[in-house]
Amino acid sequence: MSTTQSSSSSLPSSLILVGAGKMGGAMLQGWLSLGLPGRNVTVLDPFAGPEMVKLCSDQSVALNPPVSSLSAPQVLVLAIKPQMLDEAAPGIAPLVGSETLVVSILAGKTIANITARLPAKAVARAMPNTPASVGRGITGVAANAQTTAAQRAMADALLRAIGQVEWVADEGLIDAVTAVSGSGPAYVFHMVEALAAAGEKAGLPADIALRLARATVEGAGELLHAEPDTSAAQLRKNVTSPGGTTAAALEVLMGEGGLTPLMERAVAAAARRAGELSG
Repeated sequence: MSTTQSSSSSLPSSLILVGAGKMGGAMLQGWLSLGLPGRNVTVLDPFAGPEMVKLCSDQSVALNPPVSSLSAPQVLVLAIKPQMLDEAAPGIAPLVGSETLVVSILAGKTIANITARLPAKAVARAMPNTPASVGRGITGVAANAQTTAAQRAMADALLRAIGQVEWVADEGLIDAVTAVSGSGPAYVFHMVEALAAAGEKAGLPADIALRLARATVEGAGELLHAEPDTSAAQLRKNVTSPGGTTAAALEVLMGEGGLTPLMERAVAAAARRAGELSG
């Protein structure tokens, strides 16, 4: 499904963020940078850290006002830990109005999990990833049939504040999104570890091997970002001379039992576990 396009004009006039940890905090900073007025935002997090307290103070964002003083917002974003949903739901429920869009980034919690605990009609279930903290994340998102086009645009604008957004038609695909991009940064970090270890085994000092591996992956990622119209396959071919050193390595990585089947097994395992966690 194609990526939905949106702009800051789609940002809601009222928003409550429940949970202001790393991901919630990154989202809030992104929204404020896009032009969402701080006075339009309320943050509910009894454990908000000093940086969040300062950000809210500086940007006129209401932090932990009495729930009884709040009205139902256009959008309520759930960014708490998934295991806290049952405990938090009774206190959140009065904030969900008939026109409120609930955007959930709770890993493993389905739209049905949300609607069973909150009086929500429109729900968008999203799976961002950790590069969101530097504005380079990507989020997969699915919405239920009760979510209007205007609400989808709002969800898209909010999620686009931390990176790219891809909409999927079937919520069941969120498990696959989780397995590819949600967990994916860890795969890349481990590749850096493995490449550095291989360099060390080939005789390089450990610190040099690590710097070489890290910078190589950073640079390759930047090249992918700088050339969005060039496929990864073509970029690979561009650095592979016939009969050269890269070709020799790729014979291993692309051969039987190489990287593709290994990654297929890894993604399948992650998707299977995501399904188990969603109950």
